[in-house]
Amino acid sequence: MNSLKIQITQNENKNEKTPSEQLVFGTKFTDHMFIADYTEGQGWHDHRIVPYQPITLDPSASILHYGQTVFEGMKAYLSEDGSIRLFRPEENMRRMNNSCDRLSMPHIDEDLALEALKQLIELDKEWIPSEQGTSLYIRPFMIATEAHLGVSASKTYSFIIIMSPVGSYYKEGIHPVKILVENEYVRAVAGGTGTAKTAGNYASSLKAQEVADREGYSQVLWLDGIERKYIEEVGSMNVFFKIDGEVVTPALNGSILDGITRKSIIALLKHWGVPVTERKVSMEEIREAYLNGKLDEAFGTGTAAVISPIGELRWKGELFYVNNGETGELSKKLYNALTGIQKGTVEDPFGWIVEIK
Repeated sequence: MNSLKIQITQNENKNEKTPSEQLVFGTKFTDHMFIADYTEGQGWHDHRIVPYQPITLDPSASILHYGQTVFEGMKAYLSEDGSIRLFRPEENMRRMNNSCDRLSMPHIDEDLALEALKQLIELDKEWIPSEQGTSLYIRPFMIATEAHLGVSASKTYSFIIIMSPVGSYYKEGIHPVKILVENEYVRAVAGGTGTAKTAGNYASSLKAQEVADREGYSQVLWLDGIERKYIEEVGSMNVFFKIDGEVVTPALNGSILDGITRKSIIALLKHWGVPVTERKVSMEEIREAYLNGKLDEAFGTGTAAVISPIGELRWKGELFYVNNGETGELSKKLYNALTGIQKGTVEDPFGWIVEIK
């Protein structure tokens, strides 16, 4: 993207808004979307904001056959003073370019992409819900559009931003979930696409999630793809364990997503003086900690839920009940601090918030 000039076409047929208490994640969308096109040799062009609408693609478009696509997930919040707040949006744009690298896709101009997002939010700001726990979910994504069946990187792309008002992830406050440790399927391996936010990573996780659903578990805990020994992620979230007073999380190893909520949690813990370590964490270590009464807390972290406490783990037929199946004090503190910073009710000592007046 190499221009700030954005053509805006207003939507004359505004969509009906859903009451906040009826919002379901990712099913209702705002009136407008941003689009920019890329052509090899020309770069990014035709930056525009248009009414939310279907995308037209040639049946041979590369995205439909070879999965060349990346995306991001972020949120805009409405503070009590009426300002609109974005949480570390520059990190999302930076990570999107890292994903583009892995998928042989062109970079976006991170600053101009953020400017385009601000203009889109300004146009659709009435869609941002104000109730506690609500926000405007933002999905920037890029797809390969060249009409060509040869196995090669596309020569044309579209970068698109859509937005969806969402309610609180938890209707009655955060509560622990049951997790099934996956021993058969693999999410990603070092050298693969695990560090990129690309569609294939999520498609390959669906089968294991089906199994977990049938057995009454909310998510899958993924182990490494080589030894099936070390913990990687939980569902589509990063994961943390508090063991004997120390917080540990799997170190980034080439197959684990560099989560923005993850790095924010680590920064908060260090700011509070809580011991936190990034390293390999095996399921056997978690089992021993549980049996020795030292597994204090466990939780997943991500954009949608922020903090998702783990109350039960099942591994090879054994059940591990974390903190008696209750939300731990550290999980609550982290959730309240991070959501408070996002909404403007808690001081932001890190400069994470970008305000849109």
